[in-house]
Amino acid sequence: MSVIANNCPEIIVTLLDTDQEKIINWNSSDLKKLPVFEPGLSELVQKNRNKNLFFTTDAESSISKADIVFISVNTPTKIKGLGAGYASDLKWVENSARMVSKFAKGHTIVVEKSTVPVRTAELIKEILINSNPEIENDSKTFSVLSSPEFLAEGTAIKDLENPDRVLIGGEDKEAIDQLSLIYQKWIPKEKIFVTNLWSSELSKLTANAFLAQRISSINAISSLCEPTGADIQEVAKAIGADQRIGRKFLNAGPGFGGSCFQKDLLNMIYLCRYYGLEEVADYWEQVVILNDWQKKRISKLIIETFFGTVTSKKCTLLGFAFKSNTNDTRESPAITIAKELMENGANLYIHDPQVSKSQLENIFDEEKFFSQRNNSDGNWAYIDNLDEAFNNADAIIIMTEWSEYLKIDWEKFSKLMRRPAWIFDTRGIISEDDLNGKNLNFWQVGRGFISLK
Repeated sequence: MSVIANNCPEIIVTLLDTDQEKIINWNSSDLKKLPVFEPGLSELVQKNRNKNLFFTTDAESSISKADIVFISVNTPTKIKGLGAGYASDLKWVENSARMVSKFAKGHTIVVEKSTVPVRTAELIKEILINSNPEIENDSKTFSVLSSPEFLAEGTAIKDLENPDRVLIGGEDKEAIDQLSLIYQKWIPKEKIFVTNLWSSELSKLTANAFLAQRISSINAISSLCEPTGADIQEVAKAIGADQRIGRKFLNAGPGFGGSCFQKDLLNMIYLCRYYGLEEVADYWEQVVILNDWQKKRISKLIIETFFGTVTSKKCTLLGFAFKSNTNDTRESPAITIAKELMENGANLYIHDPQVSKSQLENIFDEEKFFSQRNNSDGNWAYIDNLDEAFNNADAIIIMTEWSEYLKIDWEKFSKLMRRPAWIFDTRGIISEDDLNGKNLNFWQVGRGFISLK
């Protein structure tokens, strides 16, 4: 919405949320309080806020004035009920549709922006048409479109400003043209693809499934590189030079995270099973299984390196967001690895340039985090400086590829660690040349245990 406002100054863009605290933060003069960290976002908000970009909790006023409403709410995996563990929970989509049905006036175009299961548009149409008696006298009419987002967190602004493609799915040509004209303010028309509703919805799930598949594939090969003496970075470079494969998403790591990949894969698995495609469901489920295995493989390796016990060991996690340039911790591999280490008695110290202490407190809420809390379990602490992170640390575990961690003064910080000291690089970003002569032990994903000079 910030990118639309920036490229379309003649359009009034309003962000509606029922969470008052979030709206207060979106309107804060302190741009560090914005709920989402994304490079370039604060500058766009500052430039356009209260000009043609507004943030509000006033549902009636904002929806009644709207010609187009984008439904951009969370669609988490259901934790109970039919389809639990696989299907998406559409309660927020349904609530949004009911709100639009209640307050809309005249003709309103409703656009699915959330990642949703195939045929969710039918649910939205049903709610819009049947949940409000005023619609019977034609005082309100609706067109439903699907226009999923293909941005990546950390590069979202760049991805929106210069997308590979924009997808619009729908049946109402006039509504499609209206939405297309907005995008055409800054995106070439030939990049705007028009499909039917169901193709648009399935395209988003499929794109994320394919990307997640590449990550699990390269991580599978990384595990093979380690005992054989191959170097995953050399392998990735070699296969990435093949134009049929390409270079992107070939970085080995601790596993994929974020709000979409696992959720969309589980959704795909659920849909396949719903339509009786068991073998297809099993195929996609293996991508999820491999991702979970990679996270547990790394935590097990760390524990075994300390002869099977990390009790009372100080283990510092550098990074907790699921990737750099975002403060999003949803499904972050760091959560699984932190839990495994704490359940084995480790004391965790967590540093991340953008993840806040309050975010970690929500994650480590004992009722949610531990199935059963034992006295032997370790603890955690949030730290905001690297001196404290390294001081008396037994292990430094690099979880997120933040640029700050590329500039670490290993000569200085290695001297603060307790011996024998270990560096576990789950992102493959540290050069062994920087660690040579520092009296450190080193493991790197896709290379294994590396002998330092």
